[in-house]
Amino acid sequence: MTAASAASPSDPAGPFQVTHRLVFAIALPMTLGFLTTPLLGLVDTAVVGRMGQATLLAGLAVGAVMFDLIFTTFNFLRAATTGLVAQAYGRGDQCEQQAVFWRSLVIALLAGVALVALSPLLLAGGLWLMNPPGEVEAVTRTYFLYRILSGPAALANYAILGFVLGRGEGTIGLMLQMLINGINIVLSILLGLVLGWGVAGVAIATVTGEVIGALVGFVIVYGRFDRKHAPGWSMIFDRDRLKPLFGLNRDIMIRSFVLVAAFTLMTRIGTAFGPVTLAANAVLMTIFLVAGYYLDGLANAAEQLIGRSIGAHYRPAFDRALKLTAAWSFGLAALTTVAFLLFGNGLVDLLTTAPDVRTVAYEYLPWAALTAMTGALAFLMDGVFIGATWSRDMRNMMLVALAGYVAALAILVPAFGNHGLWAGLNLFLLMRGLFLLARIPAKAGQTFRSAQ
Repeated sequence: MTAASAASPSDPAGPFQVTHRLVFAIALPMTLGFLTTPLLGLVDTAVVGRMGQATLLAGLAVGAVMFDLIFTTFNFLRAATTGLVAQAYGRGDQCEQQAVFWRSLVIALLAGVALVALSPLLLAGGLWLMNPPGEVEAVTRTYFLYRILSGPAALANYAILGFVLGRGEGTIGLMLQMLINGINIVLSILLGLVLGWGVAGVAIATVTGEVIGALVGFVIVYGRFDRKHAPGWSMIFDRDRLKPLFGLNRDIMIRSFVLVAAFTLMTRIGTAFGPVTLAANAVLMTIFLVAGYYLDGLANAAEQLIGRSIGAHYRPAFDRALKLTAAWSFGLAALTTVAFLLFGNGLVDLLTTAPDVRTVAYEYLPWAALTAMTGALAFLMDGVFIGATWSRDMRNMMLVALAGYVAALAILVPAFGNHGLWAGLNLFLLMRGLFLLARIPAKAGQTFRSAQ
């Protein structure tokens, strides 16, 4: 089936106009949806933090980082699906959109089952890497053994979300994110605090939310498929069509692994400063995630609009999408930084009742607030490169930024301790964005010349 034969009024191909309204039709729902994720982190941290033991909070922090390392490494399922679906959407090719979804979903389920099967090895490797103290290790082990059961559903949700974002259906993405995280939040409070299950209850809540979200998401996506354009299995698993997906997956997986490894390195170094500082850093990283997920909505808008413009072979839409998403990203990042500087102490108080953890967190709060500004360009550039499927350049620039990050930590941490650790994180975010920005003129020129 050709792109032309797959086109329909509901899947317009060709030139289109990028407006502020179009940007926010994607960005606003996804920003609201993604904000439920750090809200979930706030609730989980608050549930455990109100137990009054820094050891429990540190154990949850180590466990959360381990799952960031595992699940975020597989974020290529969401990112590659978004980019490929967006470009097929720009061509008006409904058949290929469905085929991309099925390819991604099959890979997600197989990978999720493999994660569960390999969980003992993953736990042992994670504990070796993080090297938490004995009491913290026990908490981490409990959290891990329950939460790993969400593997297949969590990865399936990546494929489902990637599909709806690729089509610019931000409202559906919002609904699914709110469903997953809403169930998780309610059950975390109920199981963790009310029933007294503690860290185990928080983990079980996560598993439940992921499973229900995956089932509902699949029903919605499958129910909206136009059966007239359904691909056959031979097309779905055609070798030539699988190669681009696997190439994207490989590059984005390496990029994601490097990104999470950078945050893991920060937590690993933070363990040397003791449980109190480690717990304070965990609280402040939650603040960083609030800013990150807040900016991710605009990055998602960039993914869809950039991918669609390339699929439609229309350079003016590409340039306009880049300009508008950049302006909004930096404006909102500035407001976020100011808000954290003004109200961050109150947020810290909400997250933990431990006086020693609060005192340390107050000291390093300005560094966490600054991450919104230093990370704005990095988030946006990720969205541009994912939508354009320029995965090799994104991977390479991430590796260069990691090298700069490691060098910065080697210099700053011995000299300034935890201040140096946070300064290194901000430099890493800044390098990621600038290195990718420098590649856009050449890549855009090459892409649109080849499309003519």
